[in-house]
Amino acid sequence: MLTRVLGSAAGGGFPQWNCNCRNCHGVRTGSLRATARTQSSIAISSAGHRWVLCNASPDVHRQIAAHPPLQPRAGVRDSPIAGVILTDGQIDHAAGLLLLRENREALDVWATNPVREDLDTGLPLLLVLDRYCGIRRHLLPDREAPAVIAALPGIRISALPVSGKAGAYSAHRGMARVGDTVALVIRDEQSGRQLFYAPGLGAVTPRVEEVLQQSACVLVDGTFWTDDEMIRAKVSTKRARDIGHLPQSGPGGMLEVLSRLPRSTRRILIHINNTNPILDEASTERAELAAAGIEVAFDGMEVDL
Repeated sequence: MLTRVLGSAAGGGFPQWNCNCRNCHGVRTGSLRATARTQSSIAISSAGHRWVLCNASPDVHRQIAAHPPLQPRAGVRDSPIAGVILTDGQIDHAAGLLLLRENREALDVWATNPVREDLDTGLPLLLVLDRYCGIRRHLLPDREAPAVIAALPGIRISALPVSGKAGAYSAHRGMARVGDTVALVIRDEQSGRQLFYAPGLGAVTPRVEEVLQQSACVLVDGTFWTDDEMIRAKVSTKRARDIGHLPQSGPGGMLEVLSRLPRSTRRILIHINNTNPILDEASTERAELAAAGIEVAFDGMEVDL
């Protein structure tokens, strides 16, 4: 099973187009030891021939251009991309669907019922795509039943509902529904090894903890270092938990959760906000991660299980 990180930043990317925080200013001017990143997405393949995207970011064209295995191979119109799985309906995870509208046949999209409802109403991306290439809607069960994805033989993918928020455009923004946000449990049936992908994770329940313990690799929410990070950076009045993200530091934070995993588990933070000090490769926070054996995802990172 092949996994490629196409984008590793949170919404807006890094640097964010209108942000002049310490990180964004530093990466633009070269005064910060940091690497630019596009918005969060990964791609999965059984053997490198056909790929399924897990989320379609607004940067999907740039990500395809940077990753040759996702580029056309034969014929006038061709793509090895066999479909898209959505973990939520957030703009940074779904808006890239519009950039795939030239697909030569109907695009296969897997999503939970709440996400499909939001993308047919509040942000009707699926209805728009119906007018272009067309959409084949597939239910992503939100009770850990496996999704049927013919393009990924030997790989079992199931969705685990997690704490999160519906998109700000959603009529259900203030009313949490099971399936608004899911993590993906991606299992190689031959080796029995699995990857846990959770770019949005507001809390760690006993079931989430159990799946984390069972996984050979975890790609988990690395959005914010502290709960009040955006307030300190003066870019927002909201806390990390207010928008459905568990901060890394502090009691009960992601670092504490990851410290409980087996030493053999590969631990990677993804969906990193532009304000997060871990983007600064010379920061004390980055050094703390390195000492704990925790990696920071970057565009182009490879995970083979």
